[in-house]
Amino acid sequence: MTKARLFRLSVVLGSIFMILLIIVYWDNVGTAHFYLHTSFSRPHAPGTPLTAAQDEDRKDLLDMDEFLETLLSSGLRQNGPLSRKMEQAPLQGSTRPVLGNLEENVRGYDWSTRVARVSLDQETLQAERRRTLREFCANSSFAFPAKERSFDDIPNYELNHLIVDDRHGIIYCYVPKVACTNWKRVMIVLSESLLDQGVPYRDPLDIPREHVHNSSTHLTFNKFWRRYGKFSRHLMKIKLKKYTKFLFVRDPFVRLISAFRSKFELENEEFYRRFAIPMLKLYSNHTNLPTSVSEAFRAGLKVSFPDFIQYLLDPRTEKMAPFNEHWRQVYRLCHPCQIDYDFVGKLETLNEDADHLLQLLKVDRLLHFPPSYRNRTASSWEEDWFAKIPLARRQQLYKLYEADFVLFGYPKPENLLKD
Repeated sequence: MTKARLFRLSVVLGSIFMILLIIVYWDNVGTAHFYLHTSFSRPHAPGTPLTAAQDEDRKDLLDMDEFLETLLSSGLRQNGPLSRKMEQAPLQGSTRPVLGNLEENVRGYDWSTRVARVSLDQETLQAERRRTLREFCANSSFAFPAKERSFDDIPNYELNHLIVDDRHGIIYCYVPKVACTNWKRVMIVLSESLLDQGVPYRDPLDIPREHVHNSSTHLTFNKFWRRYGKFSRHLMKIKLKKYTKFLFVRDPFVRLISAFRSKFELENEEFYRRFAIPMLKLYSNHTNLPTSVSEAFRAGLKVSFPDFIQYLLDPRTEKMAPFNEHWRQVYRLCHPCQIDYDFVGKLETLNEDADHLLQLLKVDRLLHFPPSYRNRTASSWEEDWFAKIPLARRQQLYKLYEADFVLFGYPKPENLLKD
């Protein structure tokens, strides 16, 4: 029995050392935040007696966790001075961006001086947002698709919005149309994942937009399988347990308006071909449409907001493919009932939340969050935008996005859902 146990322990040790070598030397993922407390075994159902063999395996894994904790803690002590030195780096001055992108030209930046406008105690506000999220996730009477599944049940391709910064122990779930371009810029600066002439970017606004949204720029959870194989889920859980996890959300209906404005009111070749052409054919009875978006715009052929809403409600839409990320529900992008987020920011309080978050992360001396857009889509526009949408469709749309309203504390838009 003892020999068998030693053999199993040696196998586990060999596997662990191999994965540590991969992490440290191959992928250059810092071990400064790797605290391995959890076991490699699956959770054991309470009330089910363990067999003698299972009990021995469990003891072996507990021994292994203790060993790795000691090993990595020593690594942390060695890395400590380097981390402190990095955090004390001087803050770089911001420069105004070159507005070469059409979308950013149209929006413009708000360069007015930002004064601290913290009207509510940030700690209390965060506690309330997180409590709301936990309560509705635990409420069995409030149901929505995939709510009850575990983290292990989430396919890898659904974890592509979780960006990891191993240098500072941060995980950011990005939600399109919720300041994600600038938060991605912040993550690039912090993780030093992108170089400019061999030097990491220091000012978020210096990073070109085309690089910000390039998937190869970021380390996301869905890439773990290719890098770490069968250890990927365990490493994800370690990071989720020990890293600071945050996301930013927005009123769901206002987010839809913003998505429509940027993808269908501006010339966007990709969205015209993938989405606008099918919508114009299905809901506006157009045929022989131009092949390019510029020709379509010159001919006055644009998707209307009612067509866009009809597309979202059409049961055929998701039978062909899942919603595009720009209008996919936040609970499907970030899995808030499977991941316990430490910080929930809102676009409606972006400046205050961003300042508070950077302080919590202890990176406020390294950078500032970039300024907001001047003509951001406002919630006061909702009634105008939805005026031509039939009441029944507005009610259907609310049901489609109800989980996002409820989980993140947005009031039900009664003015849009009643005659």
